[in-house]
Amino acid sequence: MNVRIIPRLDIKGPNLVKGIHLEGLRVLGRPEDFARHYYETGADELFYQDSVASLYGRNSLLEIVARTAREIFIPLCVGGGLRNLDDIRAVLRAGADKVALNTAVTKNPELIHQAARAFGSSTIVVAIEAIRGSDGRWLCYTDCGREETGVEATQWAQRAAEMGAGELLVTSVDREGTGKGFDLELTSAIATVVGIPVIAHGGAGKMEHIHRVISEGRADAVAMASMLHYGCYRQFAADGRDFSGEGNTMFIKAERIFTRMETAGIQDIKRYLSERDILCRWEGDGIPGVELYRQWCETVGEQVSK
Repeated sequence: MNVRIIPRLDIKGPNLVKGIHLEGLRVLGRPEDFARHYYETGADELFYQDSVASLYGRNSLLEIVARTAREIFIPLCVGGGLRNLDDIRAVLRAGADKVALNTAVTKNPELIHQAARAFGSSTIVVAIEAIRGSDGRWLCYTDCGREETGVEATQWAQRAAEMGAGELLVTSVDREGTGKGFDLELTSAIATVVGIPVIAHGGAGKMEHIHRVISEGRADAVAMASMLHYGCYRQFAADGRDFSGEGNTMFIKAERIFTRMETAGIQDIKRYLSERDILCRWEGDGIPGVELYRQWCETVGEQVSK
């Protein structure tokens, strides 16, 4: 199966934000602008995360999801503040294809089973925010890595899969936003004990890191933010895009973060992986990613009509 490259867009209010260790959020711009860019350049899916949902106890992305779904035709996963079946239903009706659940299912694992039965396992992604303890074990956290659950990550991954989760989004809070590379041991440990796809997140700083988490960490997909966002921001700025109305962007304009990691486009990453025999949906024949997807839709439509 093709490895998926999934831009992760953390959203606070109307803005796309980015932090380190899931904290210290800085404004980058309008999430819809970044989402459209990633769609047009070959992203396989998009992941929207309401970064302050735990603070308010609800997901506030319905309008942004609805606007995005009208223009972007790749799977969209939404997470943050989804507490029950009604919350999940509302996000799906707004245009999401999948939901990511963490806090609610940690407190009530039965919700995984209920949601999978109501909406299908392929719709339910269980998000695991893991921090390595002094004893070497990874413990699950909620609320952007702030609240410890006392639950060991690999055991929870097994249980989530057994309860009906269709995928796992595994975040190393220790590595997130640092550009130091993924926690290969964490990803591999979880991928070894479950029979469902594992999405690695947290730590991408070089294309080599992405290759290693797939080949050594056994990830089926990679969710990324910094490497993509900072390069995208630079391109927008070079095109004369005005970000003056998007909030405090002074940190990103100072480019202090850029020395910590490579910036790359989605097709650059896929080309790099393809050259190393990693299967992915790549525009190696020169067809833009969006056109590839449209052609695929037309092919599927023709097969269904027959």
